[in-house]
Amino acid sequence: MRILIVGAGGVGTAAAAIAARRDFFAEIVVADQDEARAVAAVDRLSDERFTSARVDASSAEGVTDLCREHGITHVLNAVDPRFVMPVFEGALAAGADYLDMAMSLSQRDPDRPYEVPGVMLGDEQFARNDAWEGAGRLALVGIGVEPGLSDVFARYAADHLFSDIDELGTRDGSNLVVEGYEFAPSFSIWTTIEECLNPPLVWERDRGFFTTEPFSEPEVFDFPGGIGPVECVNVEHEEVVLMPREVDAKRVTFKYGLGADFINVLRTLHLVGLDATDPVRVSTPDGPADVSPRDVVAACLPDPATLGDRMRGATCAGLWVTGTGKDGQRREVYLHHVVDNEWSMARDGVQCVVWQTAVNPIIALELLAAGTWRGVGVLGPEAFDSVPFLDLLEAHDAPWGMEERDPQRR
Repeated sequence: MRILIVGAGGVGTAAAAIAARRDFFAEIVVADQDEARAVAAVDRLSDERFTSARVDASSAEGVTDLCREHGITHVLNAVDPRFVMPVFEGALAAGADYLDMAMSLSQRDPDRPYEVPGVMLGDEQFARNDAWEGAGRLALVGIGVEPGLSDVFARYAADHLFSDIDELGTRDGSNLVVEGYEFAPSFSIWTTIEECLNPPLVWERDRGFFTTEPFSEPEVFDFPGGIGPVECVNVEHEEVVLMPREVDAKRVTFKYGLGADFINVLRTLHLVGLDATDPVRVSTPDGPADVSPRDVVAACLPDPATLGDRMRGATCAGLWVTGTGKDGQRREVYLHHVVDNEWSMARDGVQCVVWQTAVNPIIALELLAAGTWRGVGVLGPEAFDSVPFLDLLEAHDAPWGMEERDPQRR
């Protein structure tokens, strides 16, 4: 297996560090628009299996050419979702399999954005399923932590825990603080703005897909790992698109524990137009320039990959499942994965949010290399056996957990 990691930011660098502990691949090329970042990601590993390169993620042809140059068999997309389609198409043209951690972007309905979906997350990729099937190649989409691990949990719950599922509810939260900053997101602010300010998507068996207002339906969810109760709200996310394709349930939701202060900042950015992606004309000492307001926000904030030594606390990703257990009794469980920042920094020198995101595609690549997971076309993690994946998660010293919860409390 020869892997191309597109993007040497936090997740790409973490993926390389995690993969370096395993022996399932022959070569990994870490590539970035800024080649110096790719070089730095490789140099820190001191491993001859890793090389660096430059690639423009907005160019499908550039991705294809780099794949052919190195005989790449699998492309791991670790850049912002705005670059999903060129990397996706570049891998297909090169005859390589493809993995990503976020799917092609949505477009809200112009008339009723908070009632009905327009173009949904992943629609562009699923529209290319026939091409991937015809080429005999696999595009494994949404295989980060969220989407990704929660989708594996959904498959596990359906196969091993429940005979009938009422709700698959992804619930994520943390107690992370970043010392020295009043506002410092632990993940890409570009992606955070995109998913938090878009109309959240919900799926129900009797209704299909529909949308709501951002930050709707707040609920307090009690997270394990010392995190405790956190208010969670509806956020647009790929799980709601992916899970109903493979797992039978009455309802699928995604809620994230953002916190009131974080939500207020996002609302303010939206209010003054700083969440926009279309360039605006601004004056500079060198004359007028066209810049994206969202890119300006990202440039003003610290790089999340550099915050690990200032972060304290833990992050939890998981799936809350309700329904009827295999024994015919009402059941409620929370399948979860907790990563402490001090642990991930000591282990691989990366902060916990990017480590938790990056470990999942590396596990998937190892399962594909072994032939344990196999398929063609555009598929999500729910299409594959969950047990080998969860077993490998434990092999990375980051075990998952399950809490039984009292159905009578809700």
